[in-house]
This record gives sequence, structure tokens and C-alpha cells, in this order.
Amino acid sequence: MQFPKERTFDVIVIGGGAAGLMACGRAAELGKSVLLLEKNGRVGEKLAITGGGRCNVTNAEFNQRELLSQYGKAEQFLYSPFSQFGVKETILFFEDREVPLVTQAGKRVFPKTEKAKDIVRTMDSYVRQSKVKVATGGAVTKIRKSGKYIHSVYVGSVEYQAQSYILATGGVSHPETGSTGDGFRWLKDMGHTVAKPTPGIVPLQVKESWVHSLAGTSLPNVRITFFNQEKNLVKKGTILCTHFGISGPLILNAAKAVGDLLYEGPVAAAIDLFPDTEVSILEKNLIALFDENKNKMFKNLIKEMLPPGTTDAILSVLAPILAEDTQANAITKEMRRKIAETLKAVPLTVTGLMGFDRAVVADGGVPLTEVDTKTMKSLLVDNLFIIGDLLDINRPSGGYSLQLCWTSGFVAGTNA
Repeated sequence: MQFPKERTFDVIVIGGGAAGLMACGRAAELGKSVLLLEKNGRVGEKLAITGGGRCNVTNAEFNQRELLSQYGKAEQFLYSPFSQFGVKETILFFEDREVPLVTQAGKRVFPKTEKAKDIVRTMDSYVRQSKVKVATGGAVTKIRKSGKYIHSVYVGSVEYQAQSYILATGGVSHPETGSTGDGFRWLKDMGHTVAKPTPGIVPLQVKESWVHSLAGTSLPNVRITFFNQEKNLVKKGTILCTHFGISGPLILNAAKAVGDLLYEGPVAAAIDLFPDTEVSILEKNLIALFDENKNKMFKNLIKEMLPPGTTDAILSVLAPILAEDTQANAITKEMRRKIAETLKAVPLTVTGLMGFDRAVVADGGVPLTEVDTKTMKSLLVDNLFIIGDLLDINRPSGGYSLQLCWTSGFVAGTNA
């Protein structure tokens, strides 16, 4: 790494992800001398892969009460920071820097190019144009604290000092991008409570091989019901099949609740491929299809009803009911009924949640009762600010995580 010659700054930011970049850019914009320490070889590693590489910048929910309700118990703590820098400010921030945005399904906002690297490049330019000293490729090895103040930080044997420190190291999701929990360990050492992180917004593992065979294929507009012996959870939307199970926004946002069900015992699931059609109507549709094509094989007829690319997989699910080369005129009333019932409840077995390496967001971190969210300053360490995924805030996928990073980073940068 290239060490800056200076050893003393107004503000030191540890972590060059979304929150850290916003924080150091803002502090420098206000005239402070700022050092950004990033252990990766370049800034924005996790930012570059968010949204499947498309970067879901924010969620275009302009009703603040509705927006903050998505953050669960943290809502009451977030009105002040979001009033300082919210969704409107985020959109203006990027559009003012010539990054056109587009709003898609679920009010999800993306760069018009759908390339996360454009957001990374914009944030990198913001930081450098604000005259932040950026040091990459060297990990912070020690934070030295004296009483209620951080005295200095070390990168190897090199000591840096500042009046204020902003911790933005991220949580533990996608550890390959550098989010390995360092910040949590330092915060514990400094006296903070740290709720144990668990994968929050994460895909699900399933047992059935037919799902794995559909890796990369979407099941649009379906309903999925998760259930154990006592409870059930119903969700509707699009499911993405993967080589290990199921994913997509619907699944990611249901993962925490499914994890709670798994904690109580085995979880089964059923996918309704025709959620807007009653089973009796679906059976009538099958009757009409078979009557019009009496001499055709079942496998060629059912293809017309199923999502593209799913025929072979669904035929394997239906194999216990009838052979795929059965002619339509040989399909009995009982077979037809079972086909309709199966298409309305394709069975799955959930075997677990994927780990931190697949998690979009992991929960856990410092409770907001230990942070002044008007400034993002620690209530235990007088010159420490805590932002982004280090805060214990649950939220769904859909732009809410990055918005939290932009908001907390801006507020900390303003106040540090």
C-alpha cells in the first residue's frame, strides 16, 4: 500500500464500502482532512456486486413513515438521520453526478446502465475530488483507546491519529469482499454490545434435485407456502431457482421468518404455479386442453401451461402420477385431478439457510440504544461514529440496505 506522509487527520474512516465512502466524502467536502483506510486493494468491493452486479441504489418510497416501517424495531431511531439525508437526497446525489437512475418493480432504484461499477466509480470520484487521502491494501491491525476516546489506529506498525473516527467495516455477509467481522470485534473491545450476526437476507437450501436442475430459471408470479407442524408463511412473487435451492427478492425477504420456522423443526414448502386459478378451474383447463389434443402426448401439452424452461423439471415431479409420453386420451379423471393438485402445490423440503457467503445482508451488530442516531456517534466512545452494517438493523432487500449506508454515512460525515 501507499502510506500517506501525514500521520494526523481530522477524521479517519475505516472501511471503503458504501457507508464509508459517503462518510469520508462528506467530511472532506465540509473542509476536514480525511484519511480512508481500506484493507482491499480497491474501494467498493461489496458495492460492486450488490443487486447481482446491478446495484439497487435505494427504494423510491417517498413516504418516510412507510419507508422507515421496513426497518422494523429500528424505525423510531431513524427519523432524524433520514430527515437529514433520505431517499430524495440520495437520488439527487447521483443524478447531480450524471448517473441517471431508473425505478423498477417494487420501487427498486437502479443506475440506468444497471451496472454497479458506475456507482462505485461515482463514489470513488466523489471521495478523491473531495481530497480524501485513500490508503488501500492495508488492514487496520489495532485500535488504541484511552478512557472514552480512541487515541490512534495502526496499519501494521504505522500509527495514525485523528480527532474523530468513523467505523464502516461492514458486517459479515460476503466475507470474500473483506467483511469479516473485524468491526464487531473492535466494538466489543471498546465496550459496545454486539448482537450475534446471523444471515438475514439469504437464499434457501432445498433438497429436491428438480429445483437444482433449473438453476438460473425464474418461476414468475407464483405463491409459496412454508410450513411446519404449527405455523405457515405465505409469500407471492417470483422465485429464482439455483444450483443449491431458491432465491430472488421474495425468498430473500422471507428468509428470516423461514429461519425462525426451521428453529422450531423441519420446514416443508409448496409452490403454487397458478396462484390466481382455483384447482377446479385449473382442472377444467386441463380437460379442455386434453380434449382438443386427444392423440398428443402429455409432455407436449403441459409445456403450453408451464413457465418457459421448466417442463422437464415439472414432468419429473409429475412422474409418480403418469408417464410423460402418456397420450391425452389415456389420462384418467383421477390422474387429471392429481396433476391439477400438484401444480397448485409443488412440494419442496427446506434444509436450511445459506451462509454468510451468500447473504445479501446479515443482521446483528451494535444496538441503536448505544448510538446517537442524530449524529451516528457512539454513546460509549466520545470520538467514534458507527455506520452501515455495523448497526443492528433488520431490513428487507429492495434498496433499503444501501439507503441505510448512504444515510448513516452522510450523517456521520457531517458530524464527525
